[in-house]
Amino acid sequence: MTDDRGLQDAQVKIGTKQTVKAVELGQAAEVYVAEDGDQRLTSRIVMLCNKQGVKVSYVDTMLNLGKACGIEVGAAMAAVLKQ
Repeated sequence: MTDDRGLQDAQVKIGTKQTVKAVELGQAAEVYVAEDGDQRLTSRIVMLCNKQGVKVSYVDTMLNLGKACGIEVGAAMAAVLKQ
């Protein structure tokens, strides 16, 4: 994740509940998952993305993912919505 402005400029759903909902409704184009997030949650979203055909990208830490999304706290996952 080299271009942090990309997530701030895109329509993004941040957090587990919003990300899962976006994927289930077919609205997600790509999902970012923090490698240090809770494995019970991240493994569920990865399986769901594989089932729905949504690209999954990994970010090293929750804090870095949160910063990339323009928030000051960590985020376990975030979904970039389809245009």
